[in-house]
Amino acid sequence: MNSNRPKNLDLTTIELPLPAKASILHRISGFALFFAVAFMLCALGASLESEQSFNELKEVMNGGLAKFITWGILSALGYHFVAGVKHLLMDMGIGETKESGRTGAIITLIAGVVVIVLAGVWVW
Repeated sequence: MNSNRPKNLDLTTIELPLPAKASILHRISGFALFFAVAFMLCALGASLESEQSFNELKEVMNGGLAKFITWGILSALGYHFVAGVKHLLMDMGIGETKESGRTGAIITLIAGVVVIVLAGVWVW
């Protein structure tokens, strides 16, 4: 075993390529959606419990924090969808080269920002 190999344990010094950053954001958005399911199921359960609980949930959802959480969930869902389409295209053999991977990552990030802005406009 080579004990003279370089040891770089500081992850902030590693510069990742743009497709890697887009892929990591895709994983982070999926992770966020996993935990968002709890919020959404709780809201669904409250809305189906009774007419009074539905009206109370409606009032809560008009608050700033609930709108921010809803915007966050929609943002994660939108980016995850856009990046998922990119990954499906790559599975079909489209955009597998280094240059097209970078172009696909740029398109994914721009489309993700557009979806996030549109989700914010829709929520507020």
